[in-house]
Amino acid sequence: MSTSRRNFIRATAAAGGAVGLGLIPRILAGQGAERPAAPERVRRAAKPLNLLILGGTGFIGPHQVEYALKRGHKLTLFNRGKTNPGMFPNVEKLEGDRDGKLDALKGRKWDAVIDNSGFVPRHVRDSSQLLGDKVRRYLFVSTLSVFADFAQPNMDENAPLAQLTEAGSEDVKKYYGPLKALCEQEVLKQFGDRGTVVRPGLIVGPGDTTDRFTYWPVRIDRGGEVLAPGDPTDPVLIIDARDLSEWCVRLIEQDIGGTYNAVGPKARLSIAEMLYGIRAVTSADVAFTWVDADFLEKQGVKPWSDMPSWFPPKGKFAGFGLFNRDRAIAKGLTFRPLADTAKDTLDWFKTLPPERQAKLLTGIAPDKERAVLAAWHSRTQ
Repeated sequence: MSTSRRNFIRATAAAGGAVGLGLIPRILAGQGAERPAAPERVRRAAKPLNLLILGGTGFIGPHQVEYALKRGHKLTLFNRGKTNPGMFPNVEKLEGDRDGKLDALKGRKWDAVIDNSGFVPRHVRDSSQLLGDKVRRYLFVSTLSVFADFAQPNMDENAPLAQLTEAGSEDVKKYYGPLKALCEQEVLKQFGDRGTVVRPGLIVGPGDTTDRFTYWPVRIDRGGEVLAPGDPTDPVLIIDARDLSEWCVRLIEQDIGGTYNAVGPKARLSIAEMLYGIRAVTSADVAFTWVDADFLEKQGVKPWSDMPSWFPPKGKFAGFGLFNRDRAIAKGLTFRPLADTAKDTLDWFKTLPPERQAKLLTGIAPDKERAVLAAWHSRTQ
C-alpha cells in the first residue's frame, strides 16, 4: 500500500463515521475516474491537425498546447505576447489583440480554433466572423457562470442563462456570466453545428492562477488545526485543468459540436471527501474542525474567497455543487484521481518563488482562521 493511501486511511479513520472510513473506497478509487493514476504515454492522433489557440499561455492554455503537441498537432498561438512570452519557443506565435487588432490572423487557415480568451461579445464576434470560413470548428471555453442562478440541483446545459441588464456594457468584472453567455451566442450564430461550447466550473491543478483550490493542499500540508467549512456532506465541483484541456483537444479531433457542462469528478464529491483526499498526499499532522455555515457567516467568513471551492448548498446556491455532467461524460470527458491533482498542485506550488508561496491569493488569513476556531471552541464553554 502506498504512503499516500496509508496517510489517507489514518486521517479518515481518525475522523470516524460517514466522514471517515466511509469515504475510503470512493477516494481511493479516484471518484469513478476512468483513467489510472499512473501517467500514460500519450498516443499520437490518427490525423494531425493544424490548430489555432486564442490565448495559450495562461492557465489552461499551456496544458492544451502540451497535450496537442504530444498528439502530433501543429499549433499557432495568438495573444498579446504579455503573459509568459517565452513559453513554447518552438511553437508559432502571432501577436495581436482581441480588441480590434486581428490582422495577424488574416489570410490564414486552420483546421480548428480553441478560444480561451473570449470575454467580451464584440471581441468574439470579430474573431468568429474573421475565422468563419478559415476554420472547420470553433471551440469556445465558456463558464458555468453563464447560468441565471444556481438554485436547482442537477441543472443541465438547457437551464436558463443570465441576462445582461445593462445593454452594451463590456464590464467583465461586473457582468462576467452574462457576457460569457453572449459570447457563446456569437460563436453559435456564426458557426452553428460547427461550434462547440465548453462550460467549466472551478478549474484546478498545476498552474492555478487563483488559489481557489490550491489553498487547500497548501493549508493542509502546513498542518495543525484546519478550519473546514459547513457540513462535511456539502457538495463541491472541480475539474483538473489537464482533464479539461485534453478533452478540448479530443473534441476538436473528433469534430464534436454541442454545448457541455465540463465539471467533475464523475461521481458526487463532498467537501469532506475533497479535504480528506487532499490530506492523503501529505504527511502533515492535521486535524479538521468543521464549523457550520451560519457560524461562519456571523464571523465574517465568506464562502469561495475565505473558504475556497465551497458554497453552502442553500438558497440561490443550492445546486452550485450539483451540476449535471452526463452529456460531457458521454462525449469522452474523463477525470484523473483527486490524489493526482492534489499532489501535482502541491508539488507545483512549492516550485514558485518564496514570496509567492508566502501569500496565497485566496483563502482565510492564518490569524483570522485561528480567531474563528477559538470562537467556535469557546461557544460551549
